[in-house]
Amino acid sequence: MLRLKTRSQFQAVMAGQTVSRTAHFALHRVPSNPAMPSQASTADTQVSTADAGLLLGVVIPKRWARRAVTRNTIRRQIFAVADEVASALPPVAHVVRLRAGFDREQFVSATSERLRSVVRAELRQLFSRALRC
Repeated sequence: MLRLKTRSQFQAVMAGQTVSRTAHFALHRVPSNPAMPSQASTADTQVSTADAGLLLGVVIPKRWARRAVTRNTIRRQIFAVADEVASALPPVAHVVRLRAGFDREQFVSATSERLRSVVRAELRQLFSRALRC
């Protein structure tokens, strides 16, 4: 699994369809229809899955996770769960986007095991819904 890196790559995937949603996350997938092959190109950057296989990007806005330690914890959990299900996902580009914040009163510590387990459970749900599509 490789990671998306450039803004144009993220924009190409985010322009695609939203495959699944949960309370806090959304999973976007690059469109793969006859009009637009599995390659979305921009001026100098391409999102090509022919050689790379699964490509994954993560968008965690400061709006929903103010502290960097919280964003990094969530990002690590996303990549860990994606690694678990990588073989089952189609070999196209995906972006996981945080679309709502976790309650800071309920999850006081950003590195708590409770937050990690809740995030992992929701991400497993997100990817399982995507596999059904």
